[in-house]
Amino acid sequence: MVKRGVGSVIRSSVILVALATFGAPTAEAQLNRSNCADCHFANPYTEPAQAHLEEWSRSPHGRNIVGCEQCHGGNPDTFESLQAHRDVLGSLNPSSAVHRTQLPSTCGACHIGPYVAFQSSQHFQLLGEGDQRVPTCSTCHGSVGAHLLSPVGLERQCASCHGPNGVAPRPGRAAGARLLLEGVAEVRDSLEAAESLIDRIRDPVRRAELEAAAQQAEVPVIQARQAGHRFVFDQLEERLATARARTAELLAQLVNPSP
Repeated sequence: MVKRGVGSVIRSSVILVALATFGAPTAEAQLNRSNCADCHFANPYTEPAQAHLEEWSRSPHGRNIVGCEQCHGGNPDTFESLQAHRDVLGSLNPSSAVHRTQLPSTCGACHIGPYVAFQSSQHFQLLGEGDQRVPTCSTCHGSVGAHLLSPVGLERQCASCHGPNGVAPRPGRAAGARLLLEGVAEVRDSLEAAESLIDRIRDPVRRAELEAAAQQAEVPVIQARQAGHRFVFDQLEERLATARARTAELLAQLVNPSP
């Protein structure tokens, strides 16, 4: 963020250009903005890098206007640099809310389920002991929660410690993690397809029955994700098998409805 004067002029110019190009934003859009991001976008030569801001703007956090201050701290109601950045700590500071050891509690303030699950993992214990090699939230979800590691990416990440030359070799663990993540994605895609078909059913009674079945198929998927955040892959595999069976039964009902 910048001090009043030049920074305010720059930001005003950016806003005027945007208004001239796209039209005035609605009152709701004006209220639901991140002043931190606006100011840093207008000043591309300051930290953080523009790539970080752009990743945030495309993320679920950006789309839902979860502003920078929610994780970094600071005062989003001013454009005066010192006031705006008061109490903001760099990510390398162990006391910072975005330091790798603090990320679970920071992210867990909103993402309670994954945080509770992660707390019961050995990785969480090692992270609290200062082990720099274990994963934290950003390892799999990126620095602004904009993405999830692909199955191949997850395999490579797990292999960095659990591969044959890693600090804690566990044969087959990395490849198994990849296959399980692929399975979860497959089941979720099938459920989305089923839900799309259910939405087209006009009979309210039948639609309600199928919606209930879809919810029951979703339950083990959620449980599988929780097991994944605990890194308990055998439980994840069992829940995934249940989700596959329930989803297959649901699709069969949709394709071959009973008379």
